[in-house]
Amino acid sequence: MDLLPTPVTQAGQAGLAALLAKPRTAVIGLDFDGTLAPIVADPEQARAHPDAVPALAALAPKVASVAVITGRPAGVAVRHGGFAGTAGLEHLVVLGHYGAERWDAATGTVTAPPPHPGVAAVRAELPGVLDRIGAWHGTWVEEKGRAVAVHTRRADDPQAAFEALREPLADLATRHGLIVEPGRMVLELRPPGMDKGVAFLDHVRTTGAESVLYAGDDLGDLPAYAAVDKLRSDGIPGLLVCSGSTEVTELAERADVVVDGPEGVVSLLRTLAAHMP
Repeated sequence: MDLLPTPVTQAGQAGLAALLAKPRTAVIGLDFDGTLAPIVADPEQARAHPDAVPALAALAPKVASVAVITGRPAGVAVRHGGFAGTAGLEHLVVLGHYGAERWDAATGTVTAPPPHPGVAAVRAELPGVLDRIGAWHGTWVEEKGRAVAVHTRRADDPQAAFEALREPLADLATRHGLIVEPGRMVLELRPPGMDKGVAFLDHVRTTGAESVLYAGDDLGDLPAYAAVDKLRSDGIPGLLVCSGSTEVTELAERADVVVDGPEGVVSLLRTLAAHMP
């Protein structure tokens, strides 16, 4: 049996101890891209690590719930993750679009409110905005249904394109009642009011969890980290895990445990399951 990592903070050590002591009252929260799935140049080609589903199937029956929380549409994350129809994942939910959509493995259905009208307006104006600022060769627009994302990873100079686009995209989003969520070489225009922290807190409170774990890799996961801090202050132990990368360091600086990308996350989930009764 592999050894579990030792959290670097006392709060993290308490969180891990609580998870292992009473796993059936624990909630596990996981980002998708960069955490369960390796980052790739084309997001449509992203797929969960090949060992992710077996690790989740081993862990999920032992805890109250596993929630995959992502900016992607819930159905896309389910498809790219290979979560549907897998034995052992009955306690899995996917909270897509930062919690605006919910897919339950137990029913195989997605529930969601009507889309924000600003997304359609931004989608219509975005090509003209990109043309006016030069469009940056290699920049790519991802349609996400309830959001629109502009990726710069394939641009000639990804970081320069990212910085050049920040202000004009922020102006475009503001005019239509949206916000811009920066990530790893991506700027996402989406409705306000929902983030991974709000989604995770709602799920934890609905589930009645007595301990939590959250794992993420990018700036959009910081609100979920803040949610774990809030839960800790309310007396619910929690463990913060970072799927480490060289592109984003803010999470590693706050995490209790840092692992080596999705492979490290999958290994941790598998080891947790092995240590739980």
